[in-house]
Amino acid sequence: MRDAMVAALSLNVFQRHTDRVKMTNIAQVANVLQSMVLTRGDKMVLTPTYYVFKMYIPHQGATPIPLDVTTVRKDVRDGRSVDMLQATASRKDGKITVSLSNVDLDKEMEVAIALGNESKAKNISGNILTAGSIDDYNDFDKPEKVTLKPFTGAKAAKGSIKVKLPAKSIVTLTFEI
Repeated sequence: MRDAMVAALSLNVFQRHTDRVKMTNIAQVANVLQSMVLTRGDKMVLTPTYYVFKMYIPHQGATPIPLDVTTVRKDVRDGRSVDMLQATASRKDGKITVSLSNVDLDKEMEVAIALGNESKAKNISGNILTAGSIDDYNDFDKPEKVTLKPFTGAKAAKGSIKVKLPAKSIVTLTFEI
């Protein structure tokens, strides 16, 4: 799950800087650190990193939407602090996609996505990637310990979408206005 969080945070940075970053890739796909798949003989396991890349597919070729995020910061070490919420948004084919990462390992977070005016989101769908522990991973004995699940914690309100993000989770929502 830790690798998945790093992948999501990295993709969020790239998405926010599409004026300079035109393409991103994962260096090696199989059987390395941060790989997307693990193979052994004729068996294959999808890793949490694979699922993050899958979640971010709707951002490919999309137009970025500037997104201001207000979040708490947590002290981590040596006077350094980290934002507990990272997010990115884009528009493509009449749909808006928002990806949110709650990097707090212990606390859920309530988020409001402002839509502007009196708009109301329609056809909200989403996926979540989370785990019981940040150290959880997929292997040949437990190939789906960390896997995508439908996300139902988003509710349309007038002018916004209210989202409950579990601790250590990555959520991608797609909707229409």
